[in-house]
Amino acid sequence: MAHHLPFHRSNNNATRQHRSRPGSTAIATLALLSCTALSPGLSSTAWAQTPAPEDAPEPTAEIVVTGALDALPIKNVGSIFGFDKTILETPRSASTISSEQMERFGITDIYDLVAQAPGTFTNSFFGVGGALDIRGTPGEVYFRGMRRLDNPGNYPTPIGASDRIDIVRGPASPIFGPSKTGGYMNFVPKSARVADGKLRDKATGEISYTRGSWDMNVVKGNVSGPLKIGEQEFGYSLFGQYEDDGSYYRNMSTKQTILQGSFDTDLSDHVRIEFGGQYQNYKGQQNGGWNRLTQALVDDGTYITGQAQPLDTSGDGQISQQEIKASVPGGFSIFGNFSCPNSTFSPFASGFTDACFTSTYPSLALTNTGTTKLSRRDVLTGKDDRLVNRGSTFYFDAIYTADSGFELKNQWFYDSYENMNENAYGFSQFHDSWVIEDKIVASKTLESSAGKFSFQLSPSVRYTKFAHGDDFNYEYFHRVDLTVGYDALSDRLLSTECDCDYTNYVVGHYSDLALAGLVDLDFAFGLDVTLGARYDHLDVKATNITSKMEAPAAGLAANNASGSKGAWSWSGSASYKLPFGLIPYGTIAKQSTVIAGQGAEIYPADVAGGTFLSASKLYEGGIKGSWLDNKLYAAVSVYKQKRTDFNIQSITVNQSVETKGLEAEFRWSVDRHLLITGAYTHTNVYNLTALQDGSLFSFFGIEDLVNVSDPTLYLGGQPIGLVPINSRNDSKRAGIPENMYSATATYAFDFGLALSGSLVHVDSVYSGQSQAVKLPAYTTVDLGVSFETGPMLLRLVVKNATNEKYFRANFTELFGSTIVLPERPRSFQASAVYKF
Repeated sequence: MAHHLPFHRSNNNATRQHRSRPGSTAIATLALLSCTALSPGLSSTAWAQTPAPEDAPEPTAEIVVTGALDALPIKNVGSIFGFDKTILETPRSASTISSEQMERFGITDIYDLVAQAPGTFTNSFFGVGGALDIRGTPGEVYFRGMRRLDNPGNYPTPIGASDRIDIVRGPASPIFGPSKTGGYMNFVPKSARVADGKLRDKATGEISYTRGSWDMNVVKGNVSGPLKIGEQEFGYSLFGQYEDDGSYYRNMSTKQTILQGSFDTDLSDHVRIEFGGQYQNYKGQQNGGWNRLTQALVDDGTYITGQAQPLDTSGDGQISQQEIKASVPGGFSIFGNFSCPNSTFSPFASGFTDACFTSTYPSLALTNTGTTKLSRRDVLTGKDDRLVNRGSTFYFDAIYTADSGFELKNQWFYDSYENMNENAYGFSQFHDSWVIEDKIVASKTLESSAGKFSFQLSPSVRYTKFAHGDDFNYEYFHRVDLTVGYDALSDRLLSTECDCDYTNYVVGHYSDLALAGLVDLDFAFGLDVTLGARYDHLDVKATNITSKMEAPAAGLAANNASGSKGAWSWSGSASYKLPFGLIPYGTIAKQSTVIAGQGAEIYPADVAGGTFLSASKLYEGGIKGSWLDNKLYAAVSVYKQKRTDFNIQSITVNQSVETKGLEAEFRWSVDRHLLITGAYTHTNVYNLTALQDGSLFSFFGIEDLVNVSDPTLYLGGQPIGLVPINSRNDSKRAGIPENMYSATATYAFDFGLALSGSLVHVDSVYSGQSQAVKLPAYTTVDLGVSFETGPMLLRLVVKNATNEKYFRANFTELFGSTIVLPERPRSFQASAVYKF
């Protein structure tokens, strides 16, 4: 919701493993042992296989080493630097979540990923899981290593169609282009190839039905196999999902269709193509949670009741902007202390008093006031609210690979969305945006007794076109009494309903012409150095459609602007393989970032001011290790990263922050039955713009106005102003826990039964930047059990098994003191899966 103010090597190299070296027989044995982990269908005879005799010919096939649920980081991934290295070998803090993990633990949305990877706690963006908050700030979403359009809460990012999700903490490598400070998720779709890079020789797949609490209904299916058109052989992978769900929360539901396909073919021994796409049609609602927020509401559910005074003079059942201004010129959100005596912009000023509201703004007072206990099911969503998003993603890769180690790849990518978002309390927006990118990557690998040396050169062009409108100047969370629901006293006539009086209505486009280079020097004596640089040149044009706007800026120049700007990005990393399986590493990087809104829009004022491009710096050091024949992995990292320009930010999707923290995780496949993982995150996030300015714009909540004894005197409107930021502690981003712990475990019996559980503990946090309301610490537990026999798999997952009562902060910089999301109680999901 807005409001104010990975290059993954997607060819078969992504699944190829290191070529066999001396000692491959031992590795082959480990591969067999690991592949049986948590696979009850394999016999004890297979488990007892012995190594090949010493005089057996060394195998030429590449070895695939997998751990339990494919959770161990021993597969090559190209989603971090663009080189085929494992996460163990890559000098960055990163994690992967396999499709097997998602299946076993019942992971259905991005909020579930917090148990699987450190650094990924996410505040609520009006209840829609679009992108993770990574290292305390909104992250990016990539598809096969190509950056998608911004999605803070435009639609839930689908995860069920993924073969793997890579989570990279910190800004992306220069090869991927401008990206945000915090990090990114890279989705790797299900592939038409198998582990050794060959096309599939037979069709396999599954179909499933999931029934869950609150009328959850999900049907999914996927099939992969060979296809022949004429003499040309293809591999294909098709995925489909249909969802028709109710909701724990009143006035909410979900209808969603996801279709995905990928196709691969070898045109010759040296040339192959990979193409496919994804289509998502989502219909749901945003969830603002509880309004009229107080500490008593959080602690024991005590809610202030009362109805706003009537404003609907036309009798159409809605409140127009004109009707609001007829009551109070300028609306009910006058900046500052509502022109009260002794006023300042601070919510704590003595000018905010009962007498001020009574004498100056009597129309803001509620009537029929009282208190009651509020159900967690009653939230700000209205009966006619809607969040509708149609998104399409397509890709086409052509790859030439020579015997000499030279590879030339052309990646073409397209992503789009059409979005409509309407909320009865007074916010609406639309996006109609798309992006197209073409990237060429020329790669060369040289191997000798000195080591393995890889080089990449990548020119690219990216073009984004956007149309965006929003309506937030008359956004009144508190007019609706949640125990009653919306009526003519609280239902706003939205700009998207009348196609008029938008706060912003902007169209435009921008292009990014770039050249990037990377080198990886992996020396035989254990040192690995990775260096990269990139230059981006952006041309931007943006135009306000003033005829649609309530109050456009004066003058043509303020509403129509074009400009260009360039920026360098670079990175340097080094790691060293020590004895006992330890690999210490260090990284320093500077990454450019485009400051665009949640519909990919850039405003004319930002174009004219040249404030649409900034950068971030990262300092990170850590140590990783793998032991017990690659069955135990652990990593710990410390970092500091921040934006280099504090004066510009998109408060919704690209904030100017500094983050300091520590991340640690381990994954241990104890034996073929048991997998255990754990993670710890320590995070401190500071809003640099607020710290520099000494204040941060915000909606004021009930607990902010300390000199007003009766909040019902103003809950028909919305006090707004500047929260004082007098110290570094004041600038800490609210809602992000300083400490977070997680653990998972799963045990699979030989006869087909598997048990799983995950636990997440989160520190208490403030709900908003003014630090007026504190949300309690909590611990959630998810449990699962499955039974597999033949082609059938039955699974039951219990979310929040202990029925913990907890809350998630919502858009903390703007609305954290006014609204909060009460999370759902215990719920159940039962699935039946047929595999073939």
